[in-house]
Amino acid sequence: MAFTKLRIWELTDDENDVLNGLLEQLDEKVPRNLYRANIYDGKRATRQVGGVIPPQYQDLALVLGWCAKGVDGLARRCNIERFAWTGGDLNALGMNELQDSNFLLAELAQARTDSLINGVSYLVTTRGEPGEPKVLIQARDALNATGEWNVRSRKLDSFVSVTSRSKSGSNEVTGFVLYLPNMTISAEKDSSGWSVDRSEHTFGVPVDPMVYRPRAGRRMGRSRINRPAISHQEAAIRSMMRLEAHMDIYAIPKMVLLGGSDSMFKNEDGTYKASWQVAMGRIFGIPDNTEDKDAENQRADVKQFAAESPQPHLAQLNALAKLEAREFDLPDQDFALTDMANPTSEGSYVQGRDSLIAEAEGAMSDWSVSVRRRIAAALAMQNGLSEVPASYASIVPEWRNPLYLSKSAQADAGGKQLAAVPWLAETRTGLKLIGLTEQQITEALAEKQRLQGRAVIAALANRTAGNANA
Repeated sequence: MAFTKLRIWELTDDENDVLNGLLEQLDEKVPRNLYRANIYDGKRATRQVGGVIPPQYQDLALVLGWCAKGVDGLARRCNIERFAWTGGDLNALGMNELQDSNFLLAELAQARTDSLINGVSYLVTTRGEPGEPKVLIQARDALNATGEWNVRSRKLDSFVSVTSRSKSGSNEVTGFVLYLPNMTISAEKDSSGWSVDRSEHTFGVPVDPMVYRPRAGRRMGRSRINRPAISHQEAAIRSMMRLEAHMDIYAIPKMVLLGGSDSMFKNEDGTYKASWQVAMGRIFGIPDNTEDKDAENQRADVKQFAAESPQPHLAQLNALAKLEAREFDLPDQDFALTDMANPTSEGSYVQGRDSLIAEAEGAMSDWSVSVRRRIAAALAMQNGLSEVPASYASIVPEWRNPLYLSKSAQADAGGKQLAAVPWLAETRTGLKLIGLTEQQITEALAEKQRLQGRAVIAALANRTAGNANA
């Protein structure tokens, strides 16, 4: 279906041109993005293959979650624990309020998952309306939003977020928010036409893309659900389809008919039955050979053979599972059915996930700048500022280590580092090195401060008593 341009009289010609350019760009990308989103959600079934498999097996709509596992296996390794500000106090800026009112960590997790599915997602920062949080940080996926990336400024020149579409089947856009430099335009369409609302601000285009694996030729990244991964999964589904058919036939011994006529393979109208109908037939009506009175055997003879094993299908599934594991940098035991060895030591466990850990570190590095920019802008908006102060540049997300270490291993490694720099043991950084959580660190330092206060009071009391005795 060709793209239909919108013409909204409340917008200028330039604004209409930018809007339609972005909507056309979105329209071009939606089919492929929707295809990958359906694979992730398990909503796409592989087509029927071959003429021997009965068509009813297509109706089973067999699916596999391999691609979703590949996405989630990486996404779960990329978690933000907290935000830190070197030389500043985030609590004084209302960081706790921003996190709680926006379910911030959960919102960022959704943006990361969408980035892995479609290659890019977007973080949008806006001031809230009455009854909403002071500032909203919203994740938008590539199915409903797109922007124009400026390669030189490393920012978006414009961005559109589709908020509603026609339910009549035409999929026409009936609501959107257009973000231009220092201008946000909201529009909704009803029976009376378009209603447009403009809002001026001083934060440019308050949107940043979260891009997975960008490169010079693809600035908006690539999906983790790539063509090889899709190919392996669909091949495995076809193998499962064959296996389903095989298991139905497995209980029926193979038979060889000697001396029978071909009438049993025909329909009443004389046409030959489909191959699957013959293969799946439970009862064969074998007529006597009455045409040849001199035949030695006028009754057909049937020989029975043992049924075949489904093992070849399982072996193919296992091979495809291992190919998928390689594509997603996940260990074999996350996919394979057999022939995988469980790690016997922490070292072998780490080695089996070395590529995944490297991939997680790269993804976190790609996402960090966009997250930092949006958090800094949100805090500036929340505190009534007209621009982001330069000091906010040191506000950074602290990512959890993608390598899952046991408490003992983490404490051992941290202890060795603290031995080299003993004074770190008195800091939050030092306590974090030995594996304490942020809450445990806060409680430990507070307890230490209370104990020091009691020690000071006790010392003062002893000095006062000594002076009195003198």
